[in-house]
Amino acid sequence: MTVVTGFLGSGKTTLIRRLLADPGMARSAVIVNEFGEIGIDHALVAASSEQVTLLANGCLCCVVRTDLQETLRELFMLRRAGQVMDFDRVLVETSGLADPAPVVQTLASDTLLAAHYRLDGVVTLIDAVNGERELGAEREAAKQVALADRLLLTKTDLVDAARARAVRGAIRALNVAAPLLDVVDGVIDPRDLRDIGLASARASAAHVRSWLGRAALEADAAAAPAYLGERLRHDASIRTFVLSFDAPFSWSSFSSAMELLASLRGPDLLRVKGLVDVTGEAGPVVVQGVQHVFHPPVTLAAWPDADHRSRLVFITRNIRREAVEALFSAVGGLQTPSPTSSSGA
Repeated sequence: MTVVTGFLGSGKTTLIRRLLADPGMARSAVIVNEFGEIGIDHALVAASSEQVTLLANGCLCCVVRTDLQETLRELFMLRRAGQVMDFDRVLVETSGLADPAPVVQTLASDTLLAAHYRLDGVVTLIDAVNGERELGAEREAAKQVALADRLLLTKTDLVDAARARAVRGAIRALNVAAPLLDVVDGVIDPRDLRDIGLASARASAAHVRSWLGRAALEADAAAAPAYLGERLRHDASIRTFVLSFDAPFSWSSFSSAMELLASLRGPDLLRVKGLVDVTGEAGPVVVQGVQHVFHPPVTLAAWPDADHRSRLVFITRNIRREAVEALFSAVGGLQTPSPTSSSGA
């Protein structure tokens, strides 16, 4: 399941329309929020029932009339009963004002759904024309960017190079880890939006590096990307920082620290993702969570590179890096972060 989000007018429907036109997306189901700005183009509709619409290219479209959990359950039951096609991918288009966190938490907290659906990632679109202003003024837009696994900058053909650089800086001030791609008129290779997440123990080294993000792979703070210093130009409450730890953790000590952090500041812990060096494990343990809800950990078969330190990317609201460092140091006598950790706040 891929969550497609972005502020009003960012181009979500145009993107999904383009994706569904690709033959490789023919076995997809689309779930749209009933408060979406545009919805799926009616020209694509071949036939419809009250709950499920069959699109002209064979894809399915559902509208959220109750809650997402019920819609996903009904869709799976229809698939199992043979009443709809045997889809293998779900795209969830949120409304422009939606907070994507509850959508992400749905799969992490509902064990029945988690047995049948796997969250691949959050894709956030940002309008190059209005994005810089929206990220500074609209809380929802900033959070959509902070939670993203893929960032798509749209309408770059309508702005000059200086405006494009400015909005990229605003984006990177909120999210340093996710790959950022330019998209014009919704045209993108669907492969760029597949296999975003990290759920397989045998993920390739390149996939792991892409998921973790460039900032977390920087070993020397002096070589950290310049945009890490621009984090206060827009929403000063949202901070991004990366912590690395030289010594391995016991799983109990690491999980105790994270559980305490989530219990104390869960709503402000917007996103955590990273690789943890756990005593006794040959490969790193993948950790990822949104606010107080964490996905089940996955142990990789091998490290993606020669650096075997624990590396964690934090995106927080009104939580400073020093507070997280102090917590890790205090719980169970954990070691302090490496002095070469790079920071965005």
